[in-house]
Amino acid sequence: MAEHQQLKSIEVEGFASIRSARVELGALNVLIGANGSGKSNFIKAFDLLGNVGDGLLNMFVGLNGGAAALINDRADSQRITLTLETPLQNYQVCLTANSNEEMFFDDEVISYHGSGAQHPWTTSLGRGHRESRLTLTSDDPPVAPAAAQIATLLRGCRAYHFHDTSSDAPVKRPTPAADNLALHADAGNIAAVLLRLRDSDLREDKVAYRRIVGAVRLIAPFFGDFILRPDNTDRISLQWQDVSSDTVYPGNQMSDGTLRFTCLATLLLQPELPSLVIIDEPELGLHPVAVGQLADLLRVASIRSQILIATQSVTLLNQFSAEDVIVAGLRDGNSVFVRPNTAKLQNWLAEYSLGELWEKNIIGGHPGSLGSVLDPSP
Repeated sequence: MAEHQQLKSIEVEGFASIRSARVELGALNVLIGANGSGKSNFIKAFDLLGNVGDGLLNMFVGLNGGAAALINDRADSQRITLTLETPLQNYQVCLTANSNEEMFFDDEVISYHGSGAQHPWTTSLGRGHRESRLTLTSDDPPVAPAAAQIATLLRGCRAYHFHDTSSDAPVKRPTPAADNLALHADAGNIAAVLLRLRDSDLREDKVAYRRIVGAVRLIAPFFGDFILRPDNTDRISLQWQDVSSDTVYPGNQMSDGTLRFTCLATLLLQPELPSLVIIDEPELGLHPVAVGQLADLLRVASIRSQILIATQSVTLLNQFSAEDVIVAGLRDGNSVFVRPNTAKLQNWLAEYSLGELWEKNIIGGHPGSLGSVLDPSP
């Protein structure tokens, strides 16, 4: 177990296409599967938890079409239950809908089972509330530290999407220079974050900035450096300079692939990572060489944080091991998530890459099939 707090598992019941699924998680997790298999819904379950932690549950529900659009219509009960297991404590939310298509807490539960606990305990934070009570436990000595750790974990439960590189994308707009503490999920404040790292008095920040610049140069040798200058309203846009020219270019004159890789490098090389980093299709628009560099960044980041990516890239999958893989599929119309039987894969891996086994449907991830080596029995 890494030193950072790490999720051991997540259990999802009654959410979207997921009737019931328990998924064990490691330091690095690579989710594959056919379109419509439930990958996006699995990631959205983490987004829901992140919004619970932020006190924005019902904003999330409203933006996603209301309660009926989120509750699995084949579930035994019309409620959503999400359970996180960590090395020290578990956290469970049970959500149900009201007549206005909003959701409220049928229960919110923390249990502590750490090895140093002489008396493991479980407590309910109540029923009927519309937003989480994690931040309302400061006067309860045994519960407050556990609630604070869960709240910190939930703040990392959000997926980063760097897909939008259109002319009006958030990453290309000016942003307040003061909005620089953490990279937004859409990288809309990337210039402010880079400016903070570059100008920081902390050695680890300056080192991180140099590493980000170096990573971008590996996939774009023409890249010289970022030009980070707030305007007279203290707003800043991403700009850069060619290695062989004094000309300053705006961010929209980066190729889509280079811009997306810049966002990924900034996220994964920043000094303080969330305890959980979730990235949806990080390979989108990247050259195969950049995909290899991305895999290196993900592996290094998984030493400091827990990583979950969803990918459609054979090239990216080839960079990882079978132990990292989670395969999404459908069984009787419901999403299931299974890890390949690595013992049964050994002979195959002697002759084929992991990506080739995906293409041959040996490990599943094809429409209508879970593959031939997903049986968990040896």
